[in-house]
Amino acid sequence: MSSNLKRFYILTIILLALTFLVGSVTMVSAKEKELRISYPDDPKTADCQKNTAYYMLPLNCFDRLIECITLESGASDLVPGLAESWEVTPDGKTYTFHLRQGVYFHNGEELTADDVVYTFDRMLDPKTQALNTDILNFVDGAQDRLDGKTDTTKGLKALDKYTVQITLSQPFAPFLSVMASPQASIFNRKFTEKAGDQFGLTAKTTCGTGPFIMKEYVLNDHVTLVANDKYYRGRPELDRIFVRVVTDPETMRMLFEAGEIDIFDCDYAFSQIPYFLENPKWKDRVVSGPRVGIYYMCINQKKEPFGDVRVRKALQMAIDRQMILDTLFYGRGTLAHGVMPKGLIGYNPDLEPIVYDPKKAKELLAEAGYPDGVDMTLVQVSTWGQTWAKMNELVQAMVKEAGFRVKISQVDESTYYAVRKTGDSDHYMQVWSADFNDPDNFFYTFFSKSGTVVRSFNNNDPEVFEALDRARTITDQKERIALYRELEKKIVHDQAAWVPFFNIEHLYVLAPRVKKFVVPWNGWSDMSYYETNVE
Repeated sequence: MSSNLKRFYILTIILLALTFLVGSVTMVSAKEKELRISYPDDPKTADCQKNTAYYMLPLNCFDRLIECITLESGASDLVPGLAESWEVTPDGKTYTFHLRQGVYFHNGEELTADDVVYTFDRMLDPKTQALNTDILNFVDGAQDRLDGKTDTTKGLKALDKYTVQITLSQPFAPFLSVMASPQASIFNRKFTEKAGDQFGLTAKTTCGTGPFIMKEYVLNDHVTLVANDKYYRGRPELDRIFVRVVTDPETMRMLFEAGEIDIFDCDYAFSQIPYFLENPKWKDRVVSGPRVGIYYMCINQKKEPFGDVRVRKALQMAIDRQMILDTLFYGRGTLAHGVMPKGLIGYNPDLEPIVYDPKKAKELLAEAGYPDGVDMTLVQVSTWGQTWAKMNELVQAMVKEAGFRVKISQVDESTYYAVRKTGDSDHYMQVWSADFNDPDNFFYTFFSKSGTVVRSFNNNDPEVFEALDRARTITDQKERIALYRELEKKIVHDQAAWVPFFNIEHLYVLAPRVKKFVVPWNGWSDMSYYETNVE
């Protein structure tokens, strides 16, 4: 046999062997339940203390003392998480959490009270430079810790290995709801201290107690999560989750139809909604739920002449919000007339509607001393995408009839946030979704003494400030809701302090292999996939 023929036979055998091996790997992989999803941007980090926008990783790799679940009715409820029970003192200031025993972090360390104390103290440590410290504002000693005056937080104590006591400086009614938000995810002291400033940035530096373990993280490309066999609630149905970064809506749709993505999140691709709703193959695979959030316009009262309530009311009436909803979101939502969105505790469906009336708006401007109209600037952040650019353009065109001359100012994201927190931003449009199910998450964020400045509303009303501070301490829920509804009428209808646009319906399209999918109570794109199941 010639040497060339020998080489041919050897290569043939190697190729056959490789084919068999690849086939075997494929057969094994086919038995695994892998959910494939897409994300429009890199998640940035799994460290929820360093992130305010991307919570998919914290919700799947970590747990919280309390969890917020979706009921069959679509409402939400608080249930035990890492804490199997808790007590609150009659004065509403001291919370004692009893941890589950036998809960383990992904590195094998058992969860203890010290980990909980460490997690929240780390958030308040000024060296951490955390972004979500407001959830702990009411903890006794929080401000001293943030200011670097102390090395520990007075109100955080481990009473024993499995008991945590958190003492507040004053009652804070939403505290249990806050403990269920993704920002309150619990870390392991030993692992997190060792990871340092790299915590959450790679698979090797990410560790929680959650149902999934981060296996691989390729920046701007994909993340792979695998099932946690030792999860305290029982192993998830899924074996793995493959998260692909896809920035283009058309590409996302093609990947979905090619079977490369199992859940098509329409919040990432509004332009594709008509296609799926009209397609016989997909229209019956569309599921939806209310997004507990609200699109709105910020009116900065420091920007004259918007200090005049008549000018603000004119702007409210000059915007055809239904047309924007129909044009950009295909009518899948409801107009908002207040601060609290549909689905939030306290939502008032009977508020007086804000009517589109450009003629009346023009009369109000004339009455305010501006018969020739008003100049205003809307901010367009360069990285926010086409939906926001189109919204600005629609508003710019429609308010001309009432006498508003709009200039659209392009800024980069860092500049926008830097200027906004000083209270000097021009008017802008944004959306806010519930981190936790309580009106405080909306009212205090925008209209408290600090919030109204850092969000550039500048609605400086001492009576509103006092009422919002008082609402946080009221333990009677019925009384709290009544107060928030009064404030809603005052802020939106009497003061015209902002322009509520609409609450949108969140649509998801499911591939046939998806057998169980629970729409999260808040309608987020970021969700836990613990209960999801596929063929």
